[in-house]
Amino acid sequence: MSVLDISRWQFGITTVYHFVFVPLTIGLAPLVAGMQTAWVITGKDHWYRLTKFFGKLFLINFALGVATGIVQEFQFGMNWSEYSRFVGDVFGAPLALEALVAFFLESTFIGLWIFGWTRLPKLLHLGAIWMVAIGVNASAFFIVAANSFMQHPVGARYNPERGRAELTSIWEVLTNNTALAAFPHVVAGSFLTAGTFVAGIAGWWMVRNARSGDPAKAAEARTMWRSGGRAGMWVIVVSGIALVLTGDVQGKLMFEQQPMKMASAESLCHTATDPRFSVLTVGTHNNCDSVTHVIEVPYVLPYLAKGEFTDVTLDGVQDLQKAYIEKFGPGDYRPNLFVTYWSFRAMIGLAAGSMALVLAGLWLTRRGRVPDQRWYSWLSLLAIPTPFLANSAGWVFTEMGRQPWVVAPNPTGDPALRMTVQQGVSDHVAGTVVASLVVFTLLYGVLAVVWFYLMRRYVIAGPEQPPAHKPAGPGDTGGPGERERAEEPAVEQLSFAY
Repeated sequence: MSVLDISRWQFGITTVYHFVFVPLTIGLAPLVAGMQTAWVITGKDHWYRLTKFFGKLFLINFALGVATGIVQEFQFGMNWSEYSRFVGDVFGAPLALEALVAFFLESTFIGLWIFGWTRLPKLLHLGAIWMVAIGVNASAFFIVAANSFMQHPVGARYNPERGRAELTSIWEVLTNNTALAAFPHVVAGSFLTAGTFVAGIAGWWMVRNARSGDPAKAAEARTMWRSGGRAGMWVIVVSGIALVLTGDVQGKLMFEQQPMKMASAESLCHTATDPRFSVLTVGTHNNCDSVTHVIEVPYVLPYLAKGEFTDVTLDGVQDLQKAYIEKFGPGDYRPNLFVTYWSFRAMIGLAAGSMALVLAGLWLTRRGRVPDQRWYSWLSLLAIPTPFLANSAGWVFTEMGRQPWVVAPNPTGDPALRMTVQQGVSDHVAGTVVASLVVFTLLYGVLAVVWFYLMRRYVIAGPEQPPAHKPAGPGDTGGPGERERAEEPAVEQLSFAY
């Protein structure tokens, strides 16, 4: 393989791995904050226990997400130095804001939340976790804004003397319509992931406790796990609706900005009027004319593209390829149709796991019921990974569908603001990149085992019992006494492991 291929594999592996942690962090932080808010308002112990329980899982996920995310920014300068030289002045601005504003917000207040259970007044401590929730979502916005510049470059101009892009308006970069469409979709997907995570774990615990034959555990299933599970289920419902609405907005925008990506997502080889949405195809895809559309649905694709059901003409891959050759010169401007087509369907289809969980869960927990069916326990566990996979498939579609561009040309912007992936790669010896690829893959494999072990361990261990001495109340200003200090919460104990 060439240096380009190896560099793409390395960035793809590390990015997809890192993104496993991102949606859960973005979505779970507000859910933990909501649980703690419920405890502060109601004073019920089960909300306190749920906060501490899912807080531990959030911290594990957050720590590994930070560790793996740092590698991404180094790769821009090492593996993609030509790309960094070309757009570094623009691309670096939102990344700097993410570090200076969002990351410091997260790190400061997560420390206060971890160590402040017995030291801060209750309302101030609650405010800390809400600031963490705001910080992780602000971080997501700046990252999406940076990525959206690659999808739709705005707020910059090309300087022919220096041969690079120059920032003209950070406001235009941050208010890029691509970013404003993508960010709500990313957040909705993150809440779907967190809601499924909470509902799945709660569902497994409900069945486990209900079948235990222990009246105390049965009561715990009815109060704590049913409350947490239904909270997660309603988050799934709301986020699922938001995903459909935001995905529709983003799709229509992509048909305008990156028609080749959307044509490839349908394996639409030739320009057609009112083409049908393809559910299933057979064929090699990359040899476009060999694709046979087996199952198709009328009216869906025209609506996704233009918001109309009929009289909609969409450009095909082959016709767009000819147009791009005339505009940009010789080259293959088609992405990998097989990956683009199936990642788009995986993104949509894998969401069915969350939908199955919420439909079964809301029915089985109606009117105060607690499920004890073993199949629901299995459904709860099997549903948990589906939104993780759906989010990853969505990013694979977004990035692979943009190929061969690392900075896609803006149809209405500066035509010189464009760069192919091949132009952006560093001039390295292939062996050097192979070595780093092997090291990162092995290291991330070890981290994956650590992450799964810790998550599984604390899920099976379950929530801790309510403390004999409650954390500081709203009016308390002093620190805890010696006995309270001796009973440090498990979240604080866990933090020292990092």
